Amino acid sequence: MIAALITAVCVIATLFAPWIAPFDPFDPAQISLWDGKLPPAWVEGGQEQYLLGTDNQGRDMLSTILYGGRLSILVGLAAVCLGMVLGVTLGVLSGYFGGLTDAIIMRIADVQLTIPGILLAILINGIGRTMLPLEMREDFAIYVVIFAIGLTDWPQFARVARGATLVESQKEYVQAAKVIGLPKRLIILRHVLPNTLRPVLVIATIGLALAIISEATLSFLGQGIPPTTPSLGTLIRVGNEYLFSGLWWITLFPAIALVVLVFAVNLLGDWMRDALNPKLR
Repeated sequence: MIAALITAVCVIATLFAPWIAPFDPFDPAQISLWDGKLPPAWVEGGQEQYLLGTDNQGRDMLSTILYGGRLSILVGLAAVCLGMVLGVTLGVLSGYFGGLTDAIIMRIADVQLTIPGILLAILINGIGRTMLPLEMREDFAIYVVIFAIGLTDWPQFARVARGATLVESQKEYVQAAKVIGLPKRLIILRHVLPNTLRPVLVIATIGLALAIISEATLSFLGQGIPPTTPSLGTLIRVGNEYLFSGLWWITLFPAIALVVLVFAVNLLGDWMRDALNPKLR
C-alpha cells in the first residue's frame, strides 16, 4: 500500500506538473542563464525560489524533474502498452493454434531473449532514426524510443500469454464453445483472451519500471530523448557532465526521483502478483 501511495503521488505530481511546478522549463521567458548552476536553497549561494537549485541552462530543478518525470512515465506506459498488445496477440495465437504458428513465434521470441534488451533497443532506435529525414529526427525521437522499447518487451508478454492460453484452451467451457461451432476468433476474444490478462497485468506493472529505466538509459547514452526535452535520463546525463565540478544537485535529485519511482512501481508489481495469485489467498 505504501508503494501504491508513492506511485500515485509520483504520477499525480508529474501529470499535474503545469499547475504544481514553480516554473515552466519550456518557457524561455521563465529561464535566465544568469541563474544557471545555482545550488539548492539551503546551500550557501542558493535562492529561495529555486528549492532544488538550477541546471546549466538556468532551469529550476524541481520543475524539470516534474516535467521530466511526466515524460518518462508517459514513454514507459506507451512502450509497455505497445509491447503488451503485440506480445499478448502473438502469445494467444501461438498457444491457441499451436503447431507451426507456435514454433515460429516462440523461436523468434527465444532468439530475441538471448539479446540484451538495452542493446536491442539501441539497435532499433538507431535504425529508426536513420530511416527518418534529418529534420524530423528530433521531433519523432520520442516515438522512436517508444517503438524501440516496446519491441524489446513483447517476448515476455508473449510467453506469459501463451502459457495462460494453453491452460485456458483445455478447459471445458472452451471445448464446449468449439463443439457448438463458435468461430475461433470469438472463442479467442470472448473466452481465452480475458482469462489471460491477469498474469499479463502483473508483468505489465513490473515492465513499466523496466521501461522507465530503459528510457533513462537510452537518454543517458544520448540515444533517447533530445537534451532540449527534459526527461529523468537526460537530466542525469547533463548533470553527469558537471558532477566533478561540484554541481552534484543536477545529477543527484533526478537520480533520486528515478530510483524512488522505479522502486515504488516494482513493489506495486510484487504486491499485484501476490494479490492476484489465488494460491496465496
